[in-house]
Amino acid sequence: MAPTSTPQTPFGRVLTAMVTPFTADGDLDLDGAQQLAAHLVDAGNDGLIVNGTTGESPTTSDEEKSLLVRAVVEAVGDRAHIVAGAGTNDTRHSVELARAAERAGAHGLLAVTPYYSKPPQEGLYRHFTAIADATDLPVMLYDIPGRSGVPINTETIVRLAEHPRIVANKDAKGDLGRASWAIATSGLAWYSGDDMLNLPLLSVGAVGFVSVVGHVVAPELRAMLDAHLSGDVTKATEIHQKLLPVFTGMFRTQGVITTKAALALQGLPAGPLRLPLVELSPEETEQLKRDLAAGGVQL
Repeated sequence: MAPTSTPQTPFGRVLTAMVTPFTADGDLDLDGAQQLAAHLVDAGNDGLIVNGTTGESPTTSDEEKSLLVRAVVEAVGDRAHIVAGAGTNDTRHSVELARAAERAGAHGLLAVTPYYSKPPQEGLYRHFTAIADATDLPVMLYDIPGRSGVPINTETIVRLAEHPRIVANKDAKGDLGRASWAIATSGLAWYSGDDMLNLPLLSVGAVGFVSVVGHVVAPELRAMLDAHLSGDVTKATEIHQKLLPVFTGMFRTQGVITTKAALALQGLPAGPLRLPLVELSPEETEQLKRDLAAGGVQL
């Protein structure tokens, strides 16, 4: 049974886009995934994204994706919203993944903008609508033009918001002006998808975060959010500024790479990466240690 949600916070407020732990030989580590999920929820996350980009979804099979959803739901599904990544650049495949995630027990779906193909806005509209029509699960759009090649225009977001199951957007567009207009005109629950902009997006109407650094600083993200909601802007700003080295350090290279390295430094399940992602060099690992320490992370 999923935790209680509201229209304003359909997936909770602090969500981490969870890595997918692998065993030493590169297989799916379901025990590790359950341990990591429990750790993240204990640390203050009230939602987890599985099978997203940070979960190395481009290199996991459909079967692995379903197994991972089932394992995480079993571990923490009564305490956190489990949102399954179902977006690809193939609408038919995305619909299949959405239905499989529903069967596996996911509480919601994350649907990324179709990448590489660069469809027009009408193609985006039809793609997301097909995913939302495929199941009874609520859907969070994922707008990340830096990876997908095309933005979801504000007008398209407003159209999509009319669908009863499209309830939220993960914003990694990096444009506070467009975000302000889209929040004001769409009525969607807005989640920051760019850790450096977590606090600025709250200031224009976001309700929470889908974070990568939540793997290591979830309590601080929760404290920043709570301070903002209580009107203590000074405290929220202080926390944001304290975390700047973490925001910077975790994205000096590809985020999955640094996240798995950070988890390994803390003795948490992560395991190796699947190609084309590769491990940090020793020099990069030392830099990550310095960045995390500067942000107050205990290793």
